[in-house]
Amino acid sequence: MPISSKHPETLAVHAGFRAAPGTNSVAVPIHQTTSYQFDSTEHAANLFALKELGNIYSRIMNPTADAFEQRVAAMEGGAAALALASGQAASTYCVLNLCEAGDNFVTSTDLYGGTWNLFANTMRQMGIEARFVDPTDPEAFRRAVDDRTRLFYAETLPNPKLNVFPIAEVAAIGRELGIPLVVDNTSAPVICKPLDLGAAVVMYSATKYMGGHGTSIGGVVVDGGNFDWEAWGDRFPTLNTPDQSYHGAVWTEAVKPLGPIAFILRMRVILLRDMGAAISPFNAFQIIQGVETLPLRMRQHCENAILVARFLRDHPKVTRAIHPSLQDGEMRRRADSVFKSGYGALVGFELEGGAEAGRRFIEALELFYHVANIGDARSLAIHPATTTHSQLAPEDQLASGVSPGYVRLSIGIEHPDDIIADLSQALEKV
Repeated sequence: MPISSKHPETLAVHAGFRAAPGTNSVAVPIHQTTSYQFDSTEHAANLFALKELGNIYSRIMNPTADAFEQRVAAMEGGAAALALASGQAASTYCVLNLCEAGDNFVTSTDLYGGTWNLFANTMRQMGIEARFVDPTDPEAFRRAVDDRTRLFYAETLPNPKLNVFPIAEVAAIGRELGIPLVVDNTSAPVICKPLDLGAAVVMYSATKYMGGHGTSIGGVVVDGGNFDWEAWGDRFPTLNTPDQSYHGAVWTEAVKPLGPIAFILRMRVILLRDMGAAISPFNAFQIIQGVETLPLRMRQHCENAILVARFLRDHPKVTRAIHPSLQDGEMRRRADSVFKSGYGALVGFELEGGAEAGRRFIEALELFYHVANIGDARSLAIHPATTTHSQLAPEDQLASGVSPGYVRLSIGIEHPDDIIADLSQALEKV
């Protein structure tokens, strides 16, 4: 039964699945199977020829993953989605779906450390150039473009800087030039809808807020269905020229009976088929459970984070507290224009004593968990310079917002008084 509501609280519970055929199970079943019996030889041939969509093999498509994909696509207002094994797989596939050796893409400098390394090093080894630009000036994206530029890439709320990306401004530049904006919205589900602001593709590490409980690794990519790939034919040869790995299919032509899903269909039947970063059915099931409470959790995450940010701003041992709610000027304008409710649950702060002060603070925490993750229901803390961003050169660390004394917090849904009490006692030991 289709769900007409556009409210995320309703879509998170109902979109994409009502009851399992044959059993009427209300919970999405875990389809722990590798393969699926065909109705006939004609049915099998139609599936392989993409004359109809359906289940062939769980590396490419699985009913549990499909329910997750449909739910996220509905929440984002997109045309279709693809679930993957991790957020890193999602970032990788977004680039490889449009870029070949010799191509380039323009990316914000404000990135998660693992994404920076993927783009600067691994992609370079594939012959794909990542051109890093400072998002403070949206026009920097325009200046970095040439005829081999295939996409723009950014994070909505990049940690550690926590400066909100100018989605609408860069998306508008991209559409003028025929370049889609891909947005990693991992840190801002529900509170931001990049597709509404002009992005063509939105992706997540579903491991984080979507799953929400630190149990399951996953990623998801949503095709907005709002970018005319065919109109910019020469810019996108992977979508507009015959693909010899799939019977010479031209993806913008092949999908016309199915809807505006050329980007996500190619990602599924080429990249996922060939490279195999498939989400497990059990992880898809676990993340679906998290999605059902995502709007409620994000509300509490954001409320708690504002209280924590204010506490840190006023603490004498903190030289700088970093959270969109504390910003002013252009950065605050961007935050207010992008976020629907709340300012996210990531909070950063700097200690004057550098790396040693960061170490003492982390080791003094009692309630917070010291883990390399964000988005759990529980509160988390880490010292990025020696962990998540340690693979970057010192100058690249600073460019991404990591100083020696920087500490990143992912604020959970515990009572705010207890969160602040733990921060207070740890700061006293710095």
